[in-house]
Amino acid sequence: MRIQRRRFNAALAAGLGLPLSPAALAQFRVEISGIGATQLPVAVTRFREEDRSGQPISMIVRADLERSGLFRIVDSSGVLDERSAPEFGDWRGRAADALVAGSVTRLPDGRFDIRFKLWDVVKGQELLGQAYAVAEGDLRLAAHRIADAIHEKLTGERGVNATRIAYVTRASGVYRLHITDADGEGGKVPLTSPHSIISPAWSPDGRQLAYVSFEDQKAVVMVHDVQSGERRRLANFRGSNSAPAWSPDGKRLAVTLSRDRISQLYMMDAGGGEPRRLTTTSAIDTEAVFAPDGQTLYFVSDRGGSPQIYRMSAGGGAADRVTFTGGYNISPAVSPDGRTLAYVARDNGNAFRVMVLDMGGGTPVAVSDTTEDESPSFAPNGRLLMYATRAQGRDVLMTTTLDGKIRTRLLSTGVDVREPAWGPFNR
Repeated sequence: MRIQRRRFNAALAAGLGLPLSPAALAQFRVEISGIGATQLPVAVTRFREEDRSGQPISMIVRADLERSGLFRIVDSSGVLDERSAPEFGDWRGRAADALVAGSVTRLPDGRFDIRFKLWDVVKGQELLGQAYAVAEGDLRLAAHRIADAIHEKLTGERGVNATRIAYVTRASGVYRLHITDADGEGGKVPLTSPHSIISPAWSPDGRQLAYVSFEDQKAVVMVHDVQSGERRRLANFRGSNSAPAWSPDGKRLAVTLSRDRISQLYMMDAGGGEPRRLTTTSAIDTEAVFAPDGQTLYFVSDRGGSPQIYRMSAGGGAADRVTFTGGYNISPAVSPDGRTLAYVARDNGNAFRVMVLDMGGGTPVAVSDTTEDESPSFAPNGRLLMYATRAQGRDVLMTTTLDGKIRTRLLSTGVDVREPAWGPFNR
């Protein structure tokens, strides 16, 4: 069974002995499939002298825009940069509504000057022009910021390409926690361990990660400072300590503890201390996540006979059932605007798929075409979901638009990738 089911079964047994594992620095390539209903056609030409930078700036920008599901990349051949006066009739003939061109120049101090312009091809006018002076190690981040600037100018909505994700890789019995760009590239490995690492969760300010480590031969909730590398044990009580989730204000974490023999939900101060029990049932209560307002918790419980998603006040009390379709629903994730619930559901054929549910009413909709999905996580703008699944004999990461029409597979080389968590805008 996949990790997600093992998480729930582990709570059932009050002992998480999961044989997970990460690997060396994963290298990804992006494979995009599907057709969106409404997409803005954009041309992104090769940036002048980008080959000398060592990074394919224009390719990164194209992939970022395409992955959002809001843009369609059209024929971008041609010699242009930000100083050019485009022949808009030619670009209209290529069915482009917007055009991006730029340049990359190495400065005497070793940094790179990156410049670009965005034009409205239909109106024949400039929309945006920006310049960045960045160190060589920040070239990819600069490309992501260019994509986000274009995204926001054309849609009025923030892009998420310059945000970060956390995930875990496994290879040869070694687990690694990664923090990378949103496309899975770049970044660093803050933790390497021969023991399983699961359930990474970002603090709202992006400065800390909580996760579950098995280095003490049991499940312990750790908090890791992303910048300093300092680690501390937040929850290390008798039994299993698992499923950390930060409150939106960053002051508390909801955790699952089996200190009283059965897995129940508890609230803890972010600085540690004695946990406060939230649920008191004879069922398994686990995998809590906060609603954006911080007043409500969504969680998984088998109190009705099978795992389903419930919600209750973050202070505890009575719970209402949320999922009614299907007999096995786990791993809730709530969109940043609080309107959409994502989760993993098992169908009658024992396939596990990511579902989305409009909490204003409606029927759950599957957004994946795979059968071993786990760990859905919303992008901070709520436009995309990232999840782990299995494809072609490997554990891989996917992103999907909320309608399931545009899916992106981040294909790693030689490692299994799992446990994704999308970080906040703060970086």
